[in-house]
Amino acid sequence: MSDNCTSNCSTCPSKCDSSKPSREDLFEKSNEYSNVKKVIGVVSGKGGVGKSLITSCLSVLMRRKGYNTAILDADVTGPSIPKAFGVHEKALADQYGIIPAETKTGIKMMSVNLLLDNEETPVVWRGPVISGTVKQFWSEVNWGEVDYMFVDMPPGTGDVPLTVFQSIPLDGIIIATSPQELVSMIVAKAVNMAKSMQVPILGVVENYSYYQCDDCGKKVSIFGESHVEEIAKKYDLDVLAKIPINPEIAKKVDAGEVEEIEANWLDDAVTKLESKLVK
Repeated sequence: MSDNCTSNCSTCPSKCDSSKPSREDLFEKSNEYSNVKKVIGVVSGKGGVGKSLITSCLSVLMRRKGYNTAILDADVTGPSIPKAFGVHEKALADQYGIIPAETKTGIKMMSVNLLLDNEETPVVWRGPVISGTVKQFWSEVNWGEVDYMFVDMPPGTGDVPLTVFQSIPLDGIIIATSPQELVSMIVAKAVNMAKSMQVPILGVVENYSYYQCDDCGKKVSIFGESHVEEIAKKYDLDVLAKIPINPEIAKKVDAGEVEEIEANWLDDAVTKLESKLVK
């Protein structure tokens, strides 16, 4: 605090740190009937690396362990979470707020596709409207009791990811990536954004890591050799999982049966999340 401080920041002639809003000051207030204990964002610097798959499978695995889980689908222009779970009913509302949809195993979710008359209608909205929608998913949805909420973020470091970082109290993020050379730069963007917003990075998950032959068991790096270990070391991050290329995964997701995927390649990630996010 400055020696010239008047204890009134609106009139104080000094520019002291106390006049700067903290990260918590920017958070949107959650629905009064919601009690969300932990919020984890799944992010990437580019699209097509499997954020929605990772989000879905982590929520499924946490649910299998007995936790109340939920998914906030912040990828408003590319919402894929409801289809992965085979959820097609529309969201309703009552005097307590918007009611999230529930999957077969009881995972709560909210996505723009649950609000549209037709799931195939494109969301042709400008940035402020999309950002406002994401805020509403946090503040106006009655999530009830949730142990772990996963936020499926849109790709990149633009307006909507920034809105999530600023408006929702993230306990940490997971960075989704793939085994290509350009990934180092993409991961760096996500890392630097998280650090600038003072959000902890829980680790990295690499998708499309390898294909394992059903006949001989040999692992083939179809997209090139993985660089995730060296990238993780560079930024002092944990590698939480390496997800294989498996047509059965895509088949289950397309059929709305993501809850039937064993997803044992994420077991270590779940264990690490539990240990890192213990109250």
